[in-house]
Amino acid sequence: MLTTRFVTGAPNWIDVTTPDIDGALSFYGGLFGWQFQSAGPDAGGYGFFQLDGRTVAGGSQAGPEQGPPSWTVYFRSEDAQATAKAVEQAHGRVLFGPLDVMGKGHMAVLADQAGVKFGIWQPGTTKGVDVAGEPGALCWVELYTPDIAAAAAFYHQALGLETSGVPFPGGTYTCVNPSGAGDDAAFGGMVPLADAPAEVEGGPYWLPYFEVENTDTVVEKARRLGGTVRMPATTLAGVGRIARLADPYGVRFAVIKSESPEAA
Repeated sequence: MLTTRFVTGAPNWIDVTTPDIDGALSFYGGLFGWQFQSAGPDAGGYGFFQLDGRTVAGGSQAGPEQGPPSWTVYFRSEDAQATAKAVEQAHGRVLFGPLDVMGKGHMAVLADQAGVKFGIWQPGTTKGVDVAGEPGALCWVELYTPDIAAAAAFYHQALGLETSGVPFPGGTYTCVNPSGAGDDAAFGGMVPLADAPAEVEGGPYWLPYFEVENTDTVVEKARRLGGTVRMPATTLAGVGRIARLADPYGVRFAVIKSESPEAA
C-alpha cells in the first residue's frame, strides 16, 4: 500500500477537478471528514482537502472546456522536464506544463499511450500529500487499460515503473511498483478493460482507492450524499473489502478496508 515515504515513480499527489467545489466538499467531507483550505488568491481557486489538518488531496473547480470532472493521480519525478520528454518518446502526450507552482514544486499533466490522463510532481517545498494509507487517505491506484503489456512498457519507459504478476481468484493481477523497489513496494495495479465491463463506458483511466474504516458504512453514506455505487461492497480474500463509487458529478473512485497482514 501507499505511504508518504515517496520514491521516484510512486504516487505523491492527487487532485480532483469538479464543476462545483462546494458540492464536492459537501460530498467528500461527509464521506471522509475532509475540510477544504484555499491555496490562496493566486492559486486560481485551487485548494487542499485536509483531514485533521493534514493534506490528503487537492481540488479545484473547472468548466467543461477543461474536460470531464475527474481525479488525477500524480507520480513523483526527479525532473519534470525530463519525464515529460520521456513520456513523448514513449508515445504519450504532454497536456499541460511542466511549470513551477509557486516554488512548491514542478508539475505537468500528461497522457499515456492509450490517452489516460495522469500527472507528475517534482517536489520543491511540498513533497506530496501529508498522509497516505490511513483511513480517509489515498492508499492504492489502479489503471484500467485496453492493453496491459503496452501500458507496462509505457510506464516503464516514462516513469521507470516495474510490474509483476500476482495470483488472484480467476487469474493474475498485475501489480506496479517503483523501479528497483520490489514487490513489497507495490502501490497499484493494472486491469484489462475487457475484464471489467463496467469500466469500458468511460474509457481507460487511473482509479484512486481511499482507505476506510468500514466499506459498507461508506457505501451507504455515498448513496445518501448523492453519489453512485458502481460496484457494491465486495470482499477479496487476502486484500480487503472494496467498493467502487462515483461522486455526484460522476467522478470515479474506490474505497477499501484493507485486510491486515495478521488476517491474511
